Amino acid sequence: MNKPSIFMPLALIIIGALWFLRATDILPPSYIILAIALCVAGVLVLILDGINKQSIVAGPLLIYCGIAVYLFYRDLLNLSPLIALGMVVSGILMLLARSNLVPDKINPPAKNSQL
Repeated sequence: MNKPSIFMPLALIIIGALWFLRATDILPPSYIILAIALCVAGVLVLILDGINKQSIVAGPLLIYCGIAVYLFYRDLLNLSPLIALGMVVSGILMLLARSNLVPDKINPPAKNSQL
């Protein structure tokens, strides 16, 4: 006999817990959670992938996006200057990635899959 899926009970627990935390104002606003998640993702890209031509663009851009989300929702900067600054940051990071100062990404050797 098949066991019933645990998806529904886990979904109810997670949704109920988030609803409770939000209703009691324990959980911070969504924009703060999103900003923190983007910054953490950027730092993780840099840590897990190392500093290479791909991560030197992706990591800091994720961090910038997190900061931009926070600044926008706190009404510290409007969207237009944030986008303009993001374009400048992107361009600088792309130029940095083209330089010889940043190493290429080292791919692990492919495994031979023989049957």
